[in-house]
Amino acid sequence: MNQLPAFPLLLPGIDGFLGSRASFGMDLVLVVLIALLPVLTLSIYLVHYRRAYEAHKRLQIFIAAALLLAIVIFEIDVRLISDWKARAAAGGQNPWWPAGVLTALAIHLVFAISTLVLWVWVIWEAFLRFPVPPTPGTHGPRHRVMARLAALDLMVTAITGTIFYWLAFVATR
Repeated sequence: MNQLPAFPLLLPGIDGFLGSRASFGMDLVLVVLIALLPVLTLSIYLVHYRRAYEAHKRLQIFIAAALLLAIVIFEIDVRLISDWKARAAAGGQNPWWPAGVLTALAIHLVFAISTLVLWVWVIWEAFLRFPVPPTPGTHGPRHRVMARLAALDLMVTAITGTIFYWLAFVATR
């Protein structure tokens, strides 16, 4: 079994805050994605059991804005600052690089992209079709179906993102 070198790896970019090889942007998007799941659960609870439509709307806008901000920071980091592939390869110490990491990334991207499309669609239609302040309407049944798909997709995005993160930035020989 190979051991990590006695000297730390010099990785390009800004180091993250979770103690892995990931960059700041990777750590940020992971934490935000996972932290927003309880907020999503609360939002669904409020609209379904309390009929608190305005609170649901505000929480959904908060979730969308937080995800958008995290993704913008993440994209700037991975495209302009940090070399995520060098961090994932870890100087040859990552047993999952490249096949496992790239497979996990591909699966994650399917869900991340579909989540983005569904989330934008659901929020856009809600703004167009629900009155201000929000109350139930004829758009409600379609909104519930699409919103449930978007929420499920967001949860799977968080799960697949966590798996990708672990394979790419935590796993070592």
